[in-house]
Amino acid sequence: MTNTKKRLLTGLQSSGTLHIGNYFGALKPFLDIYQDYDSYLMVADYHALTSLRDPAQLRQNIFNVVKDYLAVGVDPEKAVIFRQSDNQDHTELGWVLDCMVTVPFLMQAHSYKAKVDKGIEPNAGLFTYPMLQAADITLYDIDVVPVGEDQRQHLEYTREAVGKFNRAFGEVLKEPKEMILDGVGIVPGVDGQKMSKSYGNTIPLFGTKEEIEKAVMSIVTDSEGDRPENVYAIHKLLKSEDELAPLYEEKKGRYGDLKKALIEDLENFIAPMREKRNQITDDDVKSVLAEGVAKAKRTSGQTLKKVREAIGIDLG
Repeated sequence: MTNTKKRLLTGLQSSGTLHIGNYFGALKPFLDIYQDYDSYLMVADYHALTSLRDPAQLRQNIFNVVKDYLAVGVDPEKAVIFRQSDNQDHTELGWVLDCMVTVPFLMQAHSYKAKVDKGIEPNAGLFTYPMLQAADITLYDIDVVPVGEDQRQHLEYTREAVGKFNRAFGEVLKEPKEMILDGVGIVPGVDGQKMSKSYGNTIPLFGTKEEIEKAVMSIVTDSEGDRPENVYAIHKLLKSEDELAPLYEEKKGRYGDLKKALIEDLENFIAPMREKRNQITDDDVKSVLAEGVAKAKRTSGQTLKKVREAIGIDLG
């Protein structure tokens, strides 16, 4: 990584068993750009404490999310992969930024209100979450943060906190910009709705061939027409329309044969990632995280030193 690259950070949280909708909607857009930046990938395990009270599950989530990213092709030599809780600079700067903003300001956070509306306990961690997130970003002099459109406010909150700090203590922290990732739009599930675990309509990203076959054969097909649109919508994630045109013409109206073709293409796509993930051990993950946090601390330590000097708690 060179100093001429802009710096990028993304937070990783395990969402359980990944499906191809996760891959095409979020993972692939990131994979396509991360090597163009000085990229930091942070496992956001402290953030998980706002709602998760299962230590075994949290521990497993940490291993899973790192294995997922390594398996889909993220190179730990070309990105800094680290764990938030391994670097206490995050919580220290988070507290400093808490002191920069008001309670009414934090009360306006869309994510806080949405989670409370869903019945999640309005604990203090959930309330001040945006400031810990702001610390995650500003510790590393981040230029851009890839987010979905619905997460734009997170960056606005970060810039607000950074602006208040800089106006009070001088230009110390960098204001990041958001990078809105459009992905590929909505990835359809086997029932034609958006692919989602909550709908039970997914095709597992690291599934066995039998699991892939079971999911594909359950795809709801049209009762009319020569081309099963739900099958085709998933198929064109893997191949171009020009590549698919002769296949769908040759097997026009033969829905079962087209599903079998999709199964083979999915297996060819998924098998290498599945095999790679199966070879990644927990010790491999620990090694990646240990090397990553050592690199992360070299950067965050410089930022925190400037912050401590600016606010007057570094006695020199």
